[in-house]
Amino acid sequence: MSYVAERRGRRNGGRAGRVAARAVPLSVDQRPVRGGMEGGSYSPLSAAGVERIHQAALQVLEEIGLAGAPPSGIGILTGAGAVQGDDGRIRFPRALVEDMLARAAREITLHGRDTRHDMVVGGARVHYGTAGAAVHIVDIEQDRYRDPTVRDLYDAARLVEQLDNIHFFQRPLVCRDIEDPLELDLNTIFACCAGTTKHVGTSFCSADNVAAGLEMLHEIAGGEAAWRARPFVSNSSCFVVPPLTFAAESCETMEACIRGGMPVLLLSAGQAGATAPAPLAAAIVQATAECLAGVVYVNAMAPGHPAIFGTWPFVSDLRTGAMSGGSGEQALLSAGCAQMHRFYGLPGGAAAGIADAKLPDMQAGWEQAISNVMAGLSGLNLVYESVGMHASLLGFCLESLILGDDMLGQVLRCVRGIEVTEDNLDLETMRRVCLGGEGHYLGQPQTLGLMQTEYIYPRLGDRSTPKEWEERGRPDLIAAATRRKHEMLAAAPMPLIDPATERRLRERFPLRL
Repeated sequence: MSYVAERRGRRNGGRAGRVAARAVPLSVDQRPVRGGMEGGSYSPLSAAGVERIHQAALQVLEEIGLAGAPPSGIGILTGAGAVQGDDGRIRFPRALVEDMLARAAREITLHGRDTRHDMVVGGARVHYGTAGAAVHIVDIEQDRYRDPTVRDLYDAARLVEQLDNIHFFQRPLVCRDIEDPLELDLNTIFACCAGTTKHVGTSFCSADNVAAGLEMLHEIAGGEAAWRARPFVSNSSCFVVPPLTFAAESCETMEACIRGGMPVLLLSAGQAGATAPAPLAAAIVQATAECLAGVVYVNAMAPGHPAIFGTWPFVSDLRTGAMSGGSGEQALLSAGCAQMHRFYGLPGGAAAGIADAKLPDMQAGWEQAISNVMAGLSGLNLVYESVGMHASLLGFCLESLILGDDMLGQVLRCVRGIEVTEDNLDLETMRRVCLGGEGHYLGQPQTLGLMQTEYIYPRLGDRSTPKEWEERGRPDLIAAATRRKHEMLAAAPMPLIDPATERRLRERFPLRL
């Protein structure tokens, strides 16, 4: 064999070996992005602005208070030191708020049924997930909006189970093929848990439905003790109806969930210019005051119970009054709320990634990416509604989950930032390349060693040249997402609830899936 042929053979064999090595999946700690990375480098509010919002929120609670608490809530809150006025409103002395903040959990774990998916929530650690209550499915293949079904919910959960950059699954749609409220709540829990082992978020139509939901969860967990040790479902509690009014029935539901050991999301979802003040800073003040009232409520009832500070203000398009989830103002609100969570040292969540666009098009791309990046850079712990949501939360799209996973990979890379280390700044490679070397860094050990850990690559996003794109038949991104959806759903699903448990559940509960 000639020297050239031998050298080419060695080179090709070495390249093949490197390619094979790169095909081996990285461990979670080696991946370029993952859930729980630290954000917090972006702060739309100054330190003085954060303090002014805090003081204004305390003043709101002390002077205006909240109306509409249920009798049980009145007893819990006044028993802790809140004051009910002659007008029926509950007011909160500053000392009471400060005492309850001292009792509140500073860091919580939202468990998955698989421990790989446990999320430690607090600080500036960032996780992205779904949420919402879309009343339509964006059906790409039929080119229409239609009513979602329990099967759609299950399929969404199955997709999220397979998408690494989506870290939790809160119910993103309403199963409109089920009318009975109890059956709706039970089928929602079952479809979510049957589809994914990641942490699940749900809600209940009524406090009366919580007991049956907990029975189901105890069965899936292997008993009440196992459930209480690792609660893998949390309750999305819209405990207030902005402005500054308790939602009595939701409060009663929240109380039942707390007694049952279920983590709660304290969700305040005012709409700036409609049910919250138009100034963005004042909208944050109202949401902060409402969620501080929730902190008092929860910790007066069960000190240290896992609760998420869900300041979740939305934006109105003031020309029409319609919600605008994809606006720049929405991105700023969510990022500002993340600063307030960090100020209080509480686990926090808010919305980002909502598109006003009706389809996964260019408008949806910019709307989803801008708010998700800003939320992550601000250190928002739980970014709800980050993928899949269109038409200002009215529509949910399965293809958008798959495209959104690609997007979130790039978003998370921005959150990770640039590490300045001795290894990264080692100049030996630069010397070799520039002083008598090849004049480029391709093939250098440093380049190949960082190829998978410093850089992230889209699965569907197209980086080919126009010539290559033409040669490949001009692949369409949304069509590729639809094909990928079918591939992911075509494989026989792994039974995430063991067959014996599922049989018992079907005997006890009216399950439709």
